Amino acid sequence: MTSWDPSSWRSKPNAQEVHYEDPVALESVVTRLRALPPLVTSWEIERLKSLIADAQIGKRFLLQGGDCAETIAECRPDNVVNKLKILLKMSLVLILGGRRPIVRVGRFAGQYAKPRSSPTEVRDGVELPSYFGDLVNRADFTPEARRPDPQHLLTGYQHAAMTLNFVRALAAGGFADLHHPEYWDLSFFESAVLTPALRDEYQQITRQLADALRFMEALGEGAIEELSRVEFYSSHEGLNLHYESAQTSTVAYADGYYDLSTHLPWIGERTRALDGAHIEYFRGIRNPIGIKLGPKSTVSDVERLLDVLNPKEEAGRIVLITRMGAARAAEALPPLLAGIKRRVLWVCDPMHGNTHSTSTGIKTRSYEKILEELEATFDAHERAGTIFGGVHFELTGDDVTECVGGAAGITESDLGRNYESLCDPRLNQAQALELAFRIAKRMRASV
Repeated sequence: MTSWDPSSWRSKPNAQEVHYEDPVALESVVTRLRALPPLVTSWEIERLKSLIADAQIGKRFLLQGGDCAETIAECRPDNVVNKLKILLKMSLVLILGGRRPIVRVGRFAGQYAKPRSSPTEVRDGVELPSYFGDLVNRADFTPEARRPDPQHLLTGYQHAAMTLNFVRALAAGGFADLHHPEYWDLSFFESAVLTPALRDEYQQITRQLADALRFMEALGEGAIEELSRVEFYSSHEGLNLHYESAQTSTVAYADGYYDLSTHLPWIGERTRALDGAHIEYFRGIRNPIGIKLGPKSTVSDVERLLDVLNPKEEAGRIVLITRMGAARAAEALPPLLAGIKRRVLWVCDPMHGNTHSTSTGIKTRSYEKILEELEATFDAHERAGTIFGGVHFELTGDDVTECVGGAAGITESDLGRNYESLCDPRLNQAQALELAFRIAKRMRASV
């Protein structure tokens, strides 16, 4: 392998390169970002890596979820709180279903960049740059909004810092104390369209967990503090390499470089070319890294990626996130499970392979297809004897109407009622919680 530094990616082809009009202004912003404090710490990253290593051998289960793309406008206390609450509620269900600790990773505090299938978008004969997320440009279809502006990199950093600061303050203040799961209900939980059976089942689970914790404490269990303390980790797609590399540095008392903009960056389907800029960047950082794998992925493709990204077979380093689609999962996943014998964490993203547009052009996803891919993934792992170690969702704690189906009975005609995503459709809190119950039942069956 050739030598590596945080800027060596610049010599490689960049599949999602952003074309900034003023290179001097871009370098000025990158220099400023490089001088700012890191958003996360190396010891947090190493802690997460150790938890992922546990999940790789079945001792933990990873729950990763959050917005398709964060926006600057949505950096509000209620928005952050609702996302944390739905992740906590889902993890509570999964704890009792799987009988193992949950690693909670949020798609927040940096998920401001989105890959696009085309660099430009055409509306009514007008062609403008595509919306690449608030880290790059803005969603309004005007020349001014769609122009990539390097100042947005600084704005993204600032809002990521505010989000992480609030998340840490909530966790330190007891917001996530498992002794009081009854406090996690969203403000609209009672008015949400949930079946009485689902609501009763959740409330029963909250009581069971609280009672179990108190019982263990009464017995003098020394490790109860570890069980009752909830940790949150941040993740985002490492798409804009100007942003990622500016926050990449060495730290005292540790070898190598860390991407200190997030705990768990991931590589998307569009950016995992072996000779590309993103693989060049990711091979040099010490973070755990995710790799999205679609239905066309082959064993040889993945093996070559692992040779580059984890040549020393480090535990906790690699998270393989399969996104096959309900129609392809049963066919495409088993060969990968049979052929890849490395120590990796297998995670299912049932969202991205199940996107479709309605007859009126609205992008949506079917709850039933999402569940179908999850069931097919469970089946494939059971047959292969491999460990299904986590799930990856695009979801929100808000009562949106972006995905159809589920107990809430959202139909295509409901989508216009509260469709807020600027990119891909997200599960609302009712659909996400319902999926958590279905996953928990499969986990319990295999315990």
